[in-house]
Amino acid sequence: MLATVAEGNRIIEHPNRDKPESRSTRALVVALLLISAAVLTIATVGGWERTQGAKSVQIAYILIYLVLAFFVARWRSGLLPVAASFAVILLIFCAISGPQWFDRDGAGFDDPLLGATIVGILTLVLVPLQLLLITAAARGFSQKWSVEVERSTGGSRPYVAQPG
Repeated sequence: MLATVAEGNRIIEHPNRDKPESRSTRALVVALLLISAAVLTIATVGGWERTQGAKSVQIAYILIYLVLAFFVARWRSGLLPVAASFAVILLIFCAISGPQWFDRDGAGFDDPLLGATIVGILTLVLVPLQLLLITAAARGFSQKWSVEVERSTGGSRPYVAQPG
């Protein structure tokens, strides 16, 4: 069954959305966005007391990832490059800040809610998640989910606009 939208006497079909690989890629991208948001939420809450200056950025990332997951689940392929670009930035932040949490595990430092080692592990877990998200988003974008085929409602031939 083709993904269709009816408009007057025309039907717009999205044939690339019915392919099993497109459906699995969409599910993977949505899952990676939701898992990344969940891990980032746990790391943010767990290290809230000791996080300096990036609290608003972390909250913004969580909200952006949830919104991106919602729209990608609704086949908005134009947001896949946006998701990949946010993943690149988060990957850089996590790769730099992850080891810093392990440095706080020594004497003289107060532990955050979850412990510095756990927050460090959660932060470093986000690095491979973002690599997977970048790869899956690029794969989904190359599948051309937005391709539309028009046909008239009276037959199976493609719709052709009549001049005049």
